[in-house]
Amino acid sequence: MVVLLVAILIIVIPFLIYYLRTAKRYHPKGLIAAALSNMGERFGYYIMNAILLLFLVSKFGLPDGVAGIIYSVFYFGIYVLALVGGIIADRTQNYHGTIQWGLIIMAVGYVALAIPLFSRDAQGIIADGTGAWWGILIFTCVALLMIAFGNGLFKGNLQALVGQLYDNFEAEAAKKGPEALAEAKDRRDSGFQIFYVFINIGGVIAPFVAPLLRVWWLKIHNFLYNADMPALCHQYLADGTVTTKFSETMANSVIDASAATDLTQFCSDYIGVYNQGIHFAFIASMIAMMISLVVFISQKKKFPQPGKKHAIEVAGYTPEEKAAMAKEIKQRMAALFAVLGIAVFFWLSFHQNGQSLMLFARDFVNSEWLAPEITQSLNPLFVIILTPIVMGIFAALVRKGKGVSTPRKIALGMFIAGVAYLFLMSLSLLNGYPSGNEFRAMDSATMAAAGLQKQGYWVMFVVYFFLTVAELFISPLGLSFVSKVAPRHLQGLCQGLWLAATAIGNLFIFVGPLMYNAWPIWVCWTVFLSICIVSMSIMLGMVKWLERVTA
Repeated sequence: MVVLLVAILIIVIPFLIYYLRTAKRYHPKGLIAAALSNMGERFGYYIMNAILLLFLVSKFGLPDGVAGIIYSVFYFGIYVLALVGGIIADRTQNYHGTIQWGLIIMAVGYVALAIPLFSRDAQGIIADGTGAWWGILIFTCVALLMIAFGNGLFKGNLQALVGQLYDNFEAEAAKKGPEALAEAKDRRDSGFQIFYVFINIGGVIAPFVAPLLRVWWLKIHNFLYNADMPALCHQYLADGTVTTKFSETMANSVIDASAATDLTQFCSDYIGVYNQGIHFAFIASMIAMMISLVVFISQKKKFPQPGKKHAIEVAGYTPEEKAAMAKEIKQRMAALFAVLGIAVFFWLSFHQNGQSLMLFARDFVNSEWLAPEITQSLNPLFVIILTPIVMGIFAALVRKGKGVSTPRKIALGMFIAGVAYLFLMSLSLLNGYPSGNEFRAMDSATMAAAGLQKQGYWVMFVVYFFLTVAELFISPLGLSFVSKVAPRHLQGLCQGLWLAATAIGNLFIFVGPLMYNAWPIWVCWTVFLSICIVSMSIMLGMVKWLERVTA
């Protein structure tokens, strides 16, 4: 993993330099400061996000479906509370203060998640029958709620600041003439893409933190990392069953097998050490929050306060002008809600990266050399590499007079997301894969007799390549679309609405693990393929109307 991380850093650093130079030369001065603030926060967040589902399963012995529901509710809270954060910032007109408090609250939440590291809660919490683990689970959920609320105060409002930067940038360009204004408007989409890249620079490194800490902590205690071992340990502690798979996996999970004589003690110790290693990662998340806070406070003079200037200007409007503005606002908000509807289904499909796709990486992909969580670095890595290519293609089309509108890009993105699930569906059908539950129950002999085997990591590279291209066509351009149609005095609210649509999609992502474990997994991938194709068709039907509204 260390070698892979170094290789990724070697790849990422030149791209980072390129984006910094581009932002400095062609974009508003505050863009780099906002992007760096966001990068630190996202680094800490993606550490936790990469491990959350598997952490809930390994620590508390929860079924995948139950852990998936907790994960879904948390993800829902992350985004729906951004609407609350937008309202708070709009009403108080204090975007800077709201963002700062968001970072502080998130840091406290990560500290709360790390607290069990310093107790003996993990060892024997199932075996002793005291029920103490329920209290720890509730405490964990409260910590997640704090992180979700802090993120709600931070995320949408920082994006609103970036939108205001480009409003001001375009206003200055308008003074120089129509050509300068047109050029400035073209840079908004690329500006949000650069902003989005910095999110992913943090995200590409973060998934390595927890696995590296966990492997280090396990080795200190005579254990080896094995993705299957925690679930098997919980099963043994619950019913005392020793299966062939348990014995095979246990033999590959210890450095000195002679030391593992008491199976109850072994299982209790393995679960405890395994999860203590993960708790270290939450401390790293807290440190990242504080770094982001320092960056934001030191650079906040470069950021505008959305809405203040507009409030002064409205006082001079005539009744006729106000009526015309009200009609335009209604049209813009209708267009916004239409795109938000499509966003719901995109995020329902895309955020399977932490649900059914993570389970697929754990169960059906060989994780002997790379932990399943490392798959979470593929998406941000592809974002960093592919963003200049996508930006270059769009810029070339604009120069040829064949520019693609933002609504059309979003429709195309849904199609590309569908390609990822078409690939998984085909792969699963060709290999005859059963449900996740059935596959996990098979030992090596049973798998061989059925002609089944795990896939290499190349499968996840293909999946995340297509999902990332789809994301680049939808997520940063969706943010740009919101900033275009949002009334200036409702910037924070409208960015919050975009995140609220994401929240609704996230609320239902738990259906992925349920389908994955109940049916042959090709059925699960077919459902998500269908969602993407239907959403694309609806978006294409609205394209001309959306283009008129944003013209």
